[in-house]
Amino acid sequence: MTTRTASPPQAQRSTRPSRDGAATQLFTTKNDLPLSSRAQVSALLNQRLADCIDLQTQCKQAHWNVKGPSFIALHKLFDEVNEEVEEYVDLLAERIVQLGGVAEGTARAVASRSRLEEYPDLVKGQEHVDALSSALATFGHGTRLAINEADELGDPATADILTEITRGIDKWLWFVEAHQQDSRARTNQ
Repeated sequence: MTTRTASPPQAQRSTRPSRDGAATQLFTTKNDLPLSSRAQVSALLNQRLADCIDLQTQCKQAHWNVKGPSFIALHKLFDEVNEEVEEYVDLLAERIVQLGGVAEGTARAVASRSRLEEYPDLVKGQEHVDALSSALATFGHGTRLAINEADELGDPATADILTEITRGIDKWLWFVEAHQQDSRARTNQ
């Protein structure tokens, strides 16, 4: 006698409105998260993806154009940040697809969606440090908020991915901001 175990329900291919009102195309998957949760999480992740791709391009902009006495240290640092952020881009895009969504990472999609400030036309090392640390902080804040949204939508796996990304962004923010801080510049809390 063969015993069959219950399978997760098969989701249907459908179009659902996302949190921003736009339609989210979902593909058939046996992922057992509810269809509406998958659609909303996909939309949430596509926003994070747009911001993350924008952050990655800002890292490269700083890497290519930095000048000044700290050139080599900042040039290498900005490239290291870029490489890590590139991994976050892949994590976000692959999670969207795992949920049956479509990862929307074209330059046009990113340009229209990103919530990061436009990267300024800079040359000096300290100016790049300030601009990139601001972009990292903004991205980190948005990702922290998305952790709670993913939890509320019943997707702890996505919340875990976002937590991993936030930890990494916090580390890189520390590395970049260290170039702005000195031992005398402490704040009292």
